[in-house]
Amino acid sequence: MGKTMKKLKIMVTGKNRRIASDICNHLADDRDYNVIKCAATKDALFQTVPNEMPRVIIICLGNETKETVKNYNILKECAKLGALTLIVVCNSVDKSLFIKYTTLEKIFFMSRPVSLFVLYDKLDEVESKYASGEDDYALLSEYVNPNPDGIRRKHILAVDDSAEQLMQIKEHLKEFYEVTLVGNGKNALKFLEKQKVDLILLDYMMPEMDGPDVYKLIREDEKLQDIPVVFLTGVKEKETVVKTLVELKPQGYVVKPAKKSELVAKIIDVLG
Repeated sequence: MGKTMKKLKIMVTGKNRRIASDICNHLADDRDYNVIKCAATKDALFQTVPNEMPRVIIICLGNETKETVKNYNILKECAKLGALTLIVVCNSVDKSLFIKYTTLEKIFFMSRPVSLFVLYDKLDEVESKYASGEDDYALLSEYVNPNPDGIRRKHILAVDDSAEQLMQIKEHLKEFYEVTLVGNGKNALKFLEKQKVDLILLDYMMPEMDGPDVYKLIREDEKLQDIPVVFLTGVKEKETVVKTLVELKPQGYVVKPAKKSELVAKIIDVLG
C-alpha cells in the first residue's frame, strides 16, 4: 500500500474577508485541506498559530495601514516553532505598504484576482515536502547574528498570554539579549523541548496552564530544572505571587508593565 499523505493544514487570515472566505471555500471543497480561519489581529495570530501549527498561512490584504501591516510581524516569532510558508494576496498598493513595514523574511506575493492554478501549484510544492517528512525547514525563521564579536548573547524565553506585553518585553530586551516570545505555557514547554534558554520570564496568570503550573513542570524536568525563572505579575496579583515565591522559590518576580531599566536590572541580577 502507498504511503498515507498527511493533510496540509492552512490558516487563512486578513482584512479582506470576502477574498479570505472565497479562498477558504475553494481550499476545503477542491482539495479537502484542513483550513483554519483567524482574525487579523495581533493577539489572535499569536494565539492561533502556535496552537494550530499550520504549514501555510494565507494573508488576504485589504485597505491596509501601517499598523495593520505590523500586526503580521508577530508571525516572525511564530515561525520559530516550525516550518511555515507565507502567502500574501494583495493589490499593488497593499503590496507596497506591506513590503515597507513588514519584518518577515520570506513571503510569496499573489496578485488579485487570485489564480487558483498558481495557488494550488505552490501548495502542491509545500504539501510534497510536508508529506515526505521534510519538516525541518523554516521559511520564515529569523536569524540575527547575536554573536558578531564571538560572544554569545543570553537567550531569554518570555511567556505571556498578552501579545502586547510580549512585544513590549522584546522591545526592552532586544538590544542586550536574544528573545523568544511564546503565548502560553503549553507552547513554552514545547519550545523548551527543542531549544535551550538562559532565563524564563513567566506570566503568573494565564488561561489553561498558569505560571506556577508551568514552573512546577520545568522544575520536575532534569533538563530544564536549572533554568532561572522570573515571574511576571500584575499589581493585583502581587501579594499572591509573593506568597508563592516562598513555596516555589523562583528567582524572583517583576511587576507588569515593567520599565526597561527594571526588567534589565532583574535579569542582570539573576544572570550576572
